[in-house]
Amino acid sequence: METRKVQLSGGTTYTVSLPKSWANEHGIDAGSILSLYPNDDGTLLVEADADISTDTRSATVDVSTASEDAVRQRIHALHAVGFDSVTLVDRAGHADEVRALVENTVSNLSGFELLEAGETRIKLTNLIDADNVDIRKSTLRLRLVMLGMHRDAVSAVLDGDEALARRVVDRDSEADKLFAMVTRHFRRALTNLQEVEKLGDGRDELFEYYYVCRQFERIADHAEKIARFAIDPEATVPADLAERIDAVAASARQVVDTAADVVLADADIESAHTALATRAELTAELRAIDRDLYAHDDPAEAYVVGLLLDSIRRTAEYGGNVADIAIQQVTRECNCVE
Repeated sequence: METRKVQLSGGTTYTVSLPKSWANEHGIDAGSILSLYPNDDGTLLVEADADISTDTRSATVDVSTASEDAVRQRIHALHAVGFDSVTLVDRAGHADEVRALVENTVSNLSGFELLEAGETRIKLTNLIDADNVDIRKSTLRLRLVMLGMHRDAVSAVLDGDEALARRVVDRDSEADKLFAMVTRHFRRALTNLQEVEKLGDGRDELFEYYYVCRQFERIADHAEKIARFAIDPEATVPADLAERIDAVAASARQVVDTAADVVLADADIESAHTALATRAELTAELRAIDRDLYAHDDPAEAYVVGLLLDSIRRTAEYGGNVADIAIQQVTRECNCVE
């Protein structure tokens, strides 16, 4: 760290000199343009590259030897870390299956579009700018999707409603798409000050939204897992446990919902503490059901119920994670630390 004394220039302008070594390193001379980002916390960020807002991140990736899974994973990674233009190259020519795979993968990523599908080059481009993104609203949307999926998944299993279960499975792609978008803009905001400015949220807030969305996305995955039991003809749930399973599933969702209110609806910190207390009570009830399963006559049914309870338990745990970040958020904002 270096210190500088503020000077008054011309009677109206405050000036501060720049460290010469830093200026030389970044090619700054008299007349160079710098970008300044004042923050509410008293910090002022100085950026040497004034043209970063016009910079498009591009990547060319050779996928000639990549498996289909590897191609899919690379596209997701390129989207997540913030590339705007991507070219997938295979000099031997892209197979029809690869083109279809790329098209399907891109359809599940907000902003990414298939620009060109040539013989040897497939070009992808990003069409959504951070100016048009609201991370908080996206988090709220993911919350609604996730809770709806979980509620419907449990109902589908207990009622044997295969059609409802399939709708839950289909909705998991919507949850994944929302989380992928939040991840992309959060990652870009870590290295791009223009991104932070466009999004209108501080990095602390963006991290909290990203972290909460990560928990929501995991719960959505468990909702899909629960729904698939309704599709499996060999998976059955004993009628005498249906009411208890429904009750603990509702309690798990309540943990998530109550904790999320603190982060997304400015609920009091006590709501986060209530969510954690509910999680503790639910954990005890889940243990009691687990013990009852030991005496169950049908091992196959006991196995299915055990997996259902595990997903419900994890749902409550992820809700507890949301409560933890909610308490941290309130503490960060309260200015109560001396």
